[in-house]
Amino acid sequence: MSLRTTDDTEVIVTGVPLSRRRRQLRKTTESYAFLSPTIILLLVLMIVPIIMVIGYSFQDNVILNKSPEFVGIANFVEILGDPGFWKATGNTLVFTIGSVIAHLILGLGFAMMLNSTLLHHAARAIFRALYVLPWLFTVAVIAVLWRMLLAPNGVINFLLNTDIEWLASPQLALGTITFINIWAGYPFFMVSLLAGLQGIPGELNEAATVDGASAIQRFWNVTIPQLRPIIISLVLLDLIWTSQQFALIWMTTGGGPIDVTEVLSTFTYKLAFAKYDFSLAATSAVLVLLMSMVLAVFYVRHQKARD
Repeated sequence: MSLRTTDDTEVIVTGVPLSRRRRQLRKTTESYAFLSPTIILLLVLMIVPIIMVIGYSFQDNVILNKSPEFVGIANFVEILGDPGFWKATGNTLVFTIGSVIAHLILGLGFAMMLNSTLLHHAARAIFRALYVLPWLFTVAVIAVLWRMLLAPNGVINFLLNTDIEWLASPQLALGTITFINIWAGYPFFMVSLLAGLQGIPGELNEAATVDGASAIQRFWNVTIPQLRPIIISLVLLDLIWTSQQFALIWMTTGGGPIDVTEVLSTFTYKLAFAKYDFSLAATSAVLVLLMSMVLAVFYVRHQKARD
């Protein structure tokens, strides 16, 4: 008795060949067996909680009440009629759009500089290490670092010879946390766009130069079209991530002062754990999920179009 395998048939100890359909079924079963731990984790940590939150959004006084009542869309009507929700939505838009635009401009600018042949190899290596540093810090480190730098007696005020309350001023707080998020997030764009720049064939720029194109014309007619798929992917991903930013805002301003830095993530958190209104918090979370799904659909469609 022996096990012998060929390209067409597989003979087991009984000498009975397995059909191709059985072999395919076994391979499929083995694949799902390897994936099963990940699938179970996704179900337990993502799918089930999402379904529970959606269910909570249609009920009243959940969590604290053993027998919550079904209220239909009443929670959605209440949330959409809450001025605080719309203020948080406006702050989220300002924070997100400002961050994404700055990430793109800074990331592309630094990527082009690091890809330039005008810089010495050693200088490029030093600048790459310096520019990528913000990406290496955790959100907690970034929040503590900038709170110290922007404190009334911090380094920034010392250098500017002033005593501005950067994170406590109603006029400056939103712009300040947007700046911090820009500083923390541009390296992702820089690294990705640098890889894209290095993948552009040199013959394209050489041909454009021979045709008499200036540096600006080569940028708009050669570089940007070649980077467009990467730029669209990065922008869509950054829109999704930034619109859901929570930790940085919570650890710097907590949504204050007087709600000027309140975004949808902190608004939802406070509904649940400050006001203990878990039904409205679930409703707000569902609305955020719907907004994110719209961006996710565009991202998936773009990726399929690229493929």
